[in-house]
Amino acid sequence: MELEGYYADAAVTVGVPPISDEARRLIECVEAAFQRAAKVARAGERLSHVGGTVEAEVMRRGFKVLRDLCGHGIGRSIHEEPSVVNHYQPLDRTRLTSGLVIALEPIVSVSANRTRSASDGWTITSLDGSLTAHYEHTLVITKGHPLLLTAA
Repeated sequence: MELEGYYADAAVTVGVPPISDEARRLIECVEAAFQRAAKVARAGERLSHVGGTVEAEVMRRGFKVLRDLCGHGIGRSIHEEPSVVNHYQPLDRTRLTSGLVIALEPIVSVSANRTRSASDGWTITSLDGSLTAHYEHTLVITKGHPLLLTAA
């Protein structure tokens, strides 16, 4: 979405009934990972802590983070710095700053942590073809809870 030269980004995986119990749990997992990470996404917090929070929730539920895909800064263009990875990177010392706008987007898989691209140049799947789910919203970082821009 673009308005007056500024962008926002959002995506959610929706199960169309009938869905398997595994698919339902995967969708619940990716949303829970987003919600937990959003709670720690505050000014002064390390970006690596946000990614580690996503990864911990996903692993706790028995699924995998797709490490090839990540969230991003967003503003005058759709993809800006910083990259917002969904796993812990201990060497990343980047801190979130007040007013930074990011697209936080956990993308998870039943059993793979890598992706493969199709020959059409657009389609991406988990490396092993297992089910995946995605949950993304645009946030403004503050000293308190972030402002959620793209969800009702």
